[in-house]
Amino acid sequence: MVFSSLFFLYAFLPVCLIIYFCTKSVPGRNAVLLFFSLVFYAWGEPVGIWILIASAFASYRCALALNKNKGQPSEKVILAVSIVLALVPLILFKYTGFFTENINALFSVNIPVPNIRLPIGISFYTFQIISYNIDCYWGEVKPQRAFGNFLMYVSLFPQLVAGPIVRYGVIAEEIKSRQTTAADLDTGLTRLVTGLAKKVILANGLSVIVDELFINGDIKTLTVVGTWYAVIAYALQIYFDFSGYSDMAIGLGRILGFHFDENFNHPFICKDITEFWQRWHISLGSFFRDYLFYVETFGKIRPYFNLILVWFCTGIWHGASWNYIFWGLYFGLFILLETKIGKKKMKKIPIIWRHIYNKTVIVIGFGIFCFEDLGQLGNFFKNLIFLNGNAFIDELTVIHISNNLFLMIASVLFCFPVLKLFKRNSRYEYSSKFWSFVRIAVNVILLAVSSVLLVNNTNNPFMYFRF
Repeated sequence: MVFSSLFFLYAFLPVCLIIYFCTKSVPGRNAVLLFFSLVFYAWGEPVGIWILIASAFASYRCALALNKNKGQPSEKVILAVSIVLALVPLILFKYTGFFTENINALFSVNIPVPNIRLPIGISFYTFQIISYNIDCYWGEVKPQRAFGNFLMYVSLFPQLVAGPIVRYGVIAEEIKSRQTTAADLDTGLTRLVTGLAKKVILANGLSVIVDELFINGDIKTLTVVGTWYAVIAYALQIYFDFSGYSDMAIGLGRILGFHFDENFNHPFICKDITEFWQRWHISLGSFFRDYLFYVETFGKIRPYFNLILVWFCTGIWHGASWNYIFWGLYFGLFILLETKIGKKKMKKIPIIWRHIYNKTVIVIGFGIFCFEDLGQLGNFFKNLIFLNGNAFIDELTVIHISNNLFLMIASVLFCFPVLKLFKRNSRYEYSSKFWSFVRIAVNVILLAVSSVLLVNNTNNPFMYFRF
């Protein structure tokens, strides 16, 4: 089940909310959320749900054992066991085929490559339970005594299959005590509808361009302009697809009384690559920063080694393919370069050149992200600079760009905080009746348009399901 489906919007969610708000006690509401979260996950993963429950139970028991053995030599052993138990299912399901293929290629053997279906959301909930156990070890949070409450945290349907990676400490108090105010409902519904529109109107529209030019077409036949146009469309598609789902998750959480941290903060307004990754997929970046970058290696913190390790892990987290590893290391090297140059020297570079530099690096990076086939990835690089013998531009490229001009302009425009800028320069106060009316009207229009587009829509993928 996905958020951007009519069944979820007009059947699952209304029934869940009616029962939830008819239940007055917090423990009762937790039970309602646990039930609907497990149904939500089992809808698409009837077998995978047992992996989720088993992983959550192992993490729950390890956290209690950590608390019981506080300060004892066995504490570190328990922590190591908890991390291994969390990672084993992820490695088994996500990377077995990748490892087998590379062993076959490296040693010229023919081990059968297993075709193992990746459980939805396993990359996200695995990192959540790892962060929980580490935080318990550090004393940042107290272990949850009720397994039902902990399982609800791990399986909470707003963030289960697509993030953001919600740390236990962020919502620990709200698991015990929370309420939904009128402001929460207003903000949550607006965020939900905005995210839905980003996904259905913009991301799905951009996916048609990408599928036609990159996925289903022959990339060798694309012109230079056509290749740049397609990869820009792909970068925008990934952004609106993932940030749209994050908005929906945050909005749903707000409706239910939870306050999740932000996961995107207009990343394309960045002035350098370092800032881009401070604004893009924030929950993943903060996870690696806190649990890997500052970890001692061979007895001390080694910033440059740890930086490359973080970006290697960032790449392989996204997928079991070499292009994701290259993608992670690609960005890691640019961040290392900016670190060596230093913030003061970076700021001395004229802002226009900084924007040209980082947008070029970012867009090419999304090209690396797109092509798992390394042969196609090579053709992509050659296409960018005429090395495939391709033309600069042709009539078909011009027609394609003109047919999608308004979609591309709208997509670029809404990468920026245009609504904040508009409200800041408006003579009306945000809290005024005028803005309340505008907000409601826009929400109704966006929901109606998104719902119409979802009717008989066979092109409604979610990119991060496969990560």
